[in-house]
Amino acid sequence: MEREWNENHVLLRGVAQEAPVFSHENRGERYTVFPLAVKRLSGTVDTLPVLASSQALAACPVKPGMSMEVEGELRSFNNKSGRGRRLVLSVFARRMAASGEPDQNHLILEGVICKKPALRRTPLGREICDFILAVNRKYGRADYLPCISWGHVAAQTAALEVGSQLRLEGRMQSRTYIKVLDGESTERTAFEVSVMRLEKWGCSADHEKRCIL
Repeated sequence: MEREWNENHVLLRGVAQEAPVFSHENRGERYTVFPLAVKRLSGTVDTLPVLASSQALAACPVKPGMSMEVEGELRSFNNKSGRGRRLVLSVFARRMAASGEPDQNHLILEGVICKKPALRRTPLGREICDFILAVNRKYGRADYLPCISWGHVAAQTAALEVGSQLRLEGRMQSRTYIKVLDGESTERTAFEVSVMRLEKWGCSADHEKRCIL
């Protein structure tokens, strides 16, 4: 029997950069957002948005400079305010706690490719593949998550079709870019999933199994 939702698990350890600020209210629950800085092994820092409910904040008050662990899910929504649409990603915190452990950025996602993968090369010739993974929630909604794979994983991803079921491991990363609108340049930050390991689901017509790519 096919499951109605997919796996979506994120674990972050890093340092809160700012105090939480109000984001929105839903069904009487207030939600706030704050940036969490997570250092990679290379020394590069990803500054990632964490969305937390008032209940989560009551259990773990967040202060700037606090070293902490966040466990939750990667969420997306289309921000239609302003000019154009922007896909906004954030980590929805299910659990937060103070932590003295080393920085960590790990996620597991299971979903379906909903846009044909696009293969390209860097100026140095390294292959990169962009795709969007649709991950179902429990209650009839889905999160559409931009993903990027590199090297041999990129070549394997590019060969997959829309509708392919995937399970992947990786990290959430941030990058800055320049957006030009009406001749005016502004710096923006994009968030995406950097894929480290990929598995394809549903490789058999008779039963579900995993095939490591």
